[in-house]
Amino acid sequence: MDQPSGSLPADVLDRLLDIVGTQHVLTDHELHRGYIQDWTGRYVGRTPAVIRPGDTAEVAAVLATCTAAGVRVTPQGGNTGLVGGGVPLHGEVLLSLRRLNAVGNVDVAAQQVTVGAGVTLSALHEVARAAGLAFGVDLGARASATVGGMAATNAGGLHLLRYGGMREQVLGYEAVLSDGRVISHLDGLLKDNTGYDLGRLLCGSEGTLAVITALRLRLVPRLDHKVVALLAFETIESALTAAATLRRDLGDVEAIELFFHDGLDLVTTTLGVPRPFAADHRVLVLVECAARRDPTDELAEAVGTLDGVVDAAVSSEPGPMAALWRLREGHTEAINTLGPPHKLDVTLPAANLAAFVHSVRGVIAAVDPAARTWLFGHAADGNIHVNITGVAPDDERTDEAVLRHVAALGGSISAEHGIGTAKRAMLHLNRSDAEIAVFRALKGALDPAHTLNPEVLLPVR
Repeated sequence: MDQPSGSLPADVLDRLLDIVGTQHVLTDHELHRGYIQDWTGRYVGRTPAVIRPGDTAEVAAVLATCTAAGVRVTPQGGNTGLVGGGVPLHGEVLLSLRRLNAVGNVDVAAQQVTVGAGVTLSALHEVARAAGLAFGVDLGARASATVGGMAATNAGGLHLLRYGGMREQVLGYEAVLSDGRVISHLDGLLKDNTGYDLGRLLCGSEGTLAVITALRLRLVPRLDHKVVALLAFETIESALTAAATLRRDLGDVEAIELFFHDGLDLVTTTLGVPRPFAADHRVLVLVECAARRDPTDELAEAVGTLDGVVDAAVSSEPGPMAALWRLREGHTEAINTLGPPHKLDVTLPAANLAAFVHSVRGVIAAVDPAARTWLFGHAADGNIHVNITGVAPDDERTDEAVLRHVAALGGSISAEHGIGTAKRAMLHLNRSDAEIAVFRALKGALDPAHTLNPEVLLPVR
């Protein structure tokens, strides 16, 4: 995975220096470390240069220059991906979009805002909150993840249950094709049937079709009253039945998260987080509700009707609520202390989710008995994060076994982060030959020189 980077032709380098300025063309390999390795530490590449454009015009000029010279480009946002899709694994030029961090005025009447691709999720949350609104997508990586990268991978996150993923938030786009042409449609009209919806096409395209430089985003009402409950169960079946009931009966529910006793033990031991209950319980479900008025009574009433709840902790105070969320969001940090994990974000149909939880550890152990499996995820939408530790970074056997198992149960091999490099050989498990042929046709039409992320998403022929 660690590929030689080569070097840029002198005339191409000179042109790039002219476009973005000397301080924004990084050719010193010591300065590349934060750009060439993904969040897991598994995927490490090399690049002849990190290019940091400051606006759409500079992005256009950089791409036109690279395409004309036959230089391939990897676009990158906050570099929080987990499938090798945003790092230059084959020596591509790294195009960092972090400087595209302009934020327009919030249109309160329309509940919309236009932001640059490099705006972080946490910054967007702050802007929306200051205007009395909110942004509907939230992720644990909010401090680093950028909206451009989130759109390119169609991120879902913690509140997908209530608001949908990034594709549902995008009302307009600005992007640059590989030849430098700019396509822009930032009007934000709720009804606009003038042809193809290119913005929604770019969501989930993983930077293979165009480079997103700005987005017109939907905002939602700010709900200041929140309550969080951590519910304990002894079986996955009872936990999932409860999650389905809460999703159906609670109008104000925003998140229903799932984790297990071994992950809880790791988080509390590794991060020094207090345990929520005196007793040990096998399955934990975290529920968050948000409303204009205190939803605590509604949540308590709903929890009181559930079967199988053996313990519960409920709070509407900011500190205790954050402590309960820490038990779920601390999983990634705690697991990473065990070495570079194999991270497989998958989705299962509701009918097969419990069966997957019961069987996946055995599937992994059959391939590598020394591997350890950690599960957590979003109970309401069937998204399970399968984390495998104790396996060499370049050993793909357990990954393939899990993805084949997911597909056999009718699930998706990618719920978050896209296909990237990690899963491209397995795309056929979820997509037919005809669909992949259409993907290739779209790639050929919008990026005929195959400049943009050429090693991502589409399987090798």
